[in-house]
Amino acid sequence: MSSSPSAVLSERRGPLLLLRLNRPDARNALNTEMVAALHAELESAQTDQGVRCIVLCGAGRAFSSGADLKALRELGVLSSEANKADSQRLADLLHLIYTGPKPVVAAVEGAAVAGGAGLASACDLVVAGEGARLGYTEVRLGFVAAIVMVFLLRCVGEKHARELLLTGRLVTAGEAQRMGLVNEVVPDGQAEARALELAAEIAGASSTALASTREMLSLLPGMGLAEGLRYAVGMNAWTRTTHDLKEGVAAFLEKREPDWRS
Repeated sequence: MSSSPSAVLSERRGPLLLLRLNRPDARNALNTEMVAALHAELESAQTDQGVRCIVLCGAGRAFSSGADLKALRELGVLSSEANKADSQRLADLLHLIYTGPKPVVAAVEGAAVAGGAGLASACDLVVAGEGARLGYTEVRLGFVAAIVMVFLLRCVGEKHARELLLTGRLVTAGEAQRMGLVNEVVPDGQAEARALELAAEIAGASSTALASTREMLSLLPGMGLAEGLRYAVGMNAWTRTTHDLKEGVAAFLEKREPDWRS
């Protein structure tokens, strides 16, 4: 008896980790198994010193169509405690993508809808095929894009967020780029290759500097001006004492490639 395929496929490519959502027949809809599998892969990558950047993509014709509606209907008859636990698992996944020390680049082909759009929103960079469509369609189902809204509001201005959330409409890759949801639009079928190129570029930097930069990016929006500057001064001063800063400066002055320890 053959085992069922993994909900998430992982592949190492040197310092890069490629994670592929693997429910193509369900347009990579997010169910409990996929959320748990993706969280486990990402958590393992955070402590793997050989992984310097992560690329997230989808198998088949879609990035992710969001929550598995059949599973959502089943959850609807369970207790509020069970539903809160399930919601917390998605929130923990997006939080790990957004705040973990390893940068994540999303390669979006086809649909990235609802929770799928939320996954992309939590990533550092998003590369989309020109035929991709992104949207937060929850309102059309009588649902609220509550968890993914937290990350959407950090990606785009409030007016764009209100438009996306209240209309529930899908936008083209070009529109998404103009709004700030997507960094780069490429011909269909090339998003993964371009995301890997960007990830390789990121992976050439110091892991210490990358992790510290991601930490600041996640924390600064919640700080006031004075608090933010105090935090920035402390980070600036600490960075000056690290091996990577000393090595980076020496490599630049000596016209050679840096030898990062981290």
